[in-house]
Amino acid sequence: MPLVIDASVAVTAALDQAGLATLGRRGLIAPPLLWSEASTVLRQLAWRGELTDDAGDQALVRLDDGTVTPTAPRGLYREATLIARRLGWAKTYDAEYVALASLQGCPLLTEDRRLQHRASSIVEVLGPSDL
Repeated sequence: MPLVIDASVAVTAALDQAGLATLGRRGLIAPPLLWSEASTVLRQLAWRGELTDDAGDQALVRLDDGTVTPTAPRGLYREATLIARRLGWAKTYDAEYVALASLQGCPLLTEDRRLQHRASSIVEVLGPSDL
């Protein structure tokens, strides 16, 4: 069974020298949004001086290594909108991860405590320590 990962997990793993292999041998999927969110976080870290540009570039290479499959099944954005509405969210970004996990019938892996708490009413949610 695949595992949906969000940007919080992807960035942490990509910053590790081992890359996303640290997440185990399960198939990893994510909505296309993951790459925009992750590259934004990495750029912000570098801009604030918390990460060198080179380290950010290396993390992007690890993220683009093909370990995570971009997945956007039919109905993803509609489902994300419905989930955002149900959870009282103004934006659908986090809801895309939840929607993908729901549509694929698989767990969502996140480091985001707020997302873990809210999404657990809809899908199985795991933290990295659960792997």
